[in-house]
Amino acid sequence: MTPDFEQDRSYMRRPAPFRLLRSCALLICLFAGGASQAELPLLEAPATLLSPMVVPADGLQETPAIGYGALAPAPVPLLWRVSGEHGALYLLGSFHFLTPADYPLSEDVARVISGAGEVVFELAPEELHSPTLGLQMMQAGLRSDGSKLDDEIPAQTATQLRAWADANAASLQGAGGGSSLQLFEPWFVSLLVTTTELGRFGLEAKLGMDAQLARQAQAAGTPTAGLESAQQQIELLDGMGRVEQTQMLQEALEQAGAGPESIQALHETWRAGNADALWQEMGLDMQARFPALYARINTERNDAWLPKLEQMLQQPGDILVVVGALHLVGPDGVVEKLAAKGYSVERVCSACAPPDTTLPATPAQVQPETGS
Repeated sequence: MTPDFEQDRSYMRRPAPFRLLRSCALLICLFAGGASQAELPLLEAPATLLSPMVVPADGLQETPAIGYGALAPAPVPLLWRVSGEHGALYLLGSFHFLTPADYPLSEDVARVISGAGEVVFELAPEELHSPTLGLQMMQAGLRSDGSKLDDEIPAQTATQLRAWADANAASLQGAGGGSSLQLFEPWFVSLLVTTTELGRFGLEAKLGMDAQLARQAQAAGTPTAGLESAQQQIELLDGMGRVEQTQMLQEALEQAGAGPESIQALHETWRAGNADALWQEMGLDMQARFPALYARINTERNDAWLPKLEQMLQQPGDILVVVGALHLVGPDGVVEKLAAKGYSVERVCSACAPPDTTLPATPAQVQPETGS
């Protein structure tokens, strides 16, 4: 149901299929995962949560800006408009780790955020930028039974982790060195490995779309809110089984040794605004290989958000909702779920080829009445 794009456009060159790691999937779907870059033993705000200030439209500052001209093409937005009785709900697919080169965002995004009466994120900005979020994650990830990480992971994985820690000794030095990793659960260490590798290629949580748009909304005095709490996201991470956590760590270490190809492909697919490729090469892969995790971090959360989104559709004015891109694409995404409920859903994309990108409401279904 998502539109196809003209194949002769340079920004639509389809990247080679990539193998999605569970740790990468979690960081794409859960912003709280960015907190795993915190310096492990220090009780201070992790750098990934300290978003730079939004830049004025003059473009003179070095930090990212939103909505003014640039030499490089802006990312093609994964943006949809859902029509309500008294306003509209705009759904924007975020990438939680970006680079300075990903800014400014498109004029489509700039127009929507400037006209929005409220901006809603997965986490409310006050939680997103809280100096205690990294500490909350570290406390959840600490081992509580007196054992070491090596006690529960295979010997080969322990060897790989030591080699990775040695190779990243400089970045781990301020956190007590590689030995500090032994204090934590596999899920936390896997996220630390993955965010370190993302940072190696210039992708940082502090540059993520959520952080930037939250900062812009707050600077403009636009009301903001969250669909869920940081504690809910942390409980999702910490509630994973031991086998799954160990596999996550193994895959993160394998990815670290394999190079940047899959990470770059995923980033390029998001930049191209190719909803179909994102679903086919990311969503389906994750659903097939990790069905329980996929259901937990994607489908179940989407279903929990739907009543909240429908309630927003009964309000006057326009509301922008910014969530991880995977939550919007494919049959389990909220875009198609809202269309299936009878809402008119239209892709907003000046750079996209098809003139008609409306997802029509099913004839047998009726638009929900006000107050339903």
